[in-house]
Amino acid sequence: LPDWVLRQRQQVGHRIRTLRRDRSLSQLKLAELAGVERKAIYRAELATHSTGIDHLLMIARALDVQPGDLLPKEE
Repeated sequence: LPDWVLRQRQQVGHRIRTLRRDRSLSQLKLAELAGVERKAIYRAELATHSTGIDHLLMIARALDVQPGDLLPKEE
């Protein structure tokens, strides 16, 4: 994958982690709220694997944000 894709994946992961911590949620609790496995949250935050749109939608809903709020802002 191009470097810019990997950088944006990392930015999404950082955003998920920041929102989760702002809400004082553990990875496990966020996973429960989102209806995904904890490892999906772990992988999304670390950007070690591509996160599917379905999981991003579920995570966004659990964090009470719009899915677009997880994406990097245009520069």
